[in-house]
Amino acid sequence: MTTITGARMNDDIRLTLTQAQRLRELGADPIELERAFHSVADRDAAFKRAEDDLARAGRQHLGELRERRRAPQLVELELELRRTLIDAGFVQVVTPLIIGGEALEKMGVGHGHPLRQQVFWLDDGRCLRPMLAPNLYTLLRRLGRLWSRPFGIFEIGPCFRRDSKGSRHLNEFTMLNLVELGLPQEQCGARLEELADVVVKSAGLREYTIARTVSEVYGPMLDIEVGGAEVCSAAAGPHPLDGNWGIVEPWVGLGFGLERLIMAREGYPNIERAGRSLTYVDGVRLNI
Repeated sequence: MTTITGARMNDDIRLTLTQAQRLRELGADPIELERAFHSVADRDAAFKRAEDDLARAGRQHLGELRERRRAPQLVELELELRRTLIDAGFVQVVTPLIIGGEALEKMGVGHGHPLRQQVFWLDDGRCLRPMLAPNLYTLLRRLGRLWSRPFGIFEIGPCFRRDSKGSRHLNEFTMLNLVELGLPQEQCGARLEELADVVVKSAGLREYTIARTVSEVYGPMLDIEVGGAEVCSAAAGPHPLDGNWGIVEPWVGLGFGLERLIMAREGYPNIERAGRSLTYVDGVRLNI
C-alpha cells in the first residue's frame, strides 16, 4: 500500500482536487486521500512520491500480465465460476443478448413501470438484456419437459443498464445468473444460502453478510453483501410471475455481478477498474 506521509494535527492543507483524482485513478487507498500536510511543498512532494509509486506498481502489474500470459481478472473469475458450478452439477447455457419487449412484460415490467427507463431499447421494440433473467425462465420450462428433478442451469454474460455511472455502477456489466428447479419447498431457503456460499468462496471472498430486502420484480429477496456493497440478489419460488412462464415448481435463483465481486475482493475504490474498459486493463489505469 502506498502511504502519503504528512502531519494530521492542526494542518489544513490537503491534496488538491486534481491530485486526489489522479491518485484515486491510480488506486490509492481512499484513507490516504484525506491526509493533511504542514505546507504546500510537503503536500506536493508527498503527492509526487505516491504518484510515482502507484505508477510503478501499475507498470509492474501490466508487465506480469504480459509475461505470464494470464487472462484479466474478469476472465479468470468467469473461468473459475464456470468450473465450480459445473463441478456442482449445474449446466451452462448461452442465450441471446437481445430480447423481446414481451419478455419484460412477462417479468412484470410493463409499460409505465419505472424499471423500463433503465432498459436499453432498440428501434424495433426489442432491448439489450437487462439484469433480469427472462431467458432462464424460458429454458427452465423447456428443459423441464426433458430432465428429471432437481436440475440447475447457469449463464455468465453481459447485461446492460441505462443508469448514471458511479463508483459502484456500470452501463455494461457481467452477470452470473443461476437457477435450480424442482427442490422440495422446505429446502429452498437453505439451498439459496448454500449456493451463495459456493459462489462467494469460488470468487476468492470469505467474509460476507446476508440481508433481507424487497425487489420491485421478485418481492422478498436475499442480498449478499461484502463490505457493505451488494454483490448478489437471490430469490426463491413459487412466485406470482411463474405462471407467465409455465413454471409450477419451487426454484431458487441467484444473480451475481462479477465486477462487484472483483471490486470487493481487490478493494478497488471504483467498479470501472474491474469492468470492460479502454481506460483500465486488469485494474491498472493506462495513463501512467
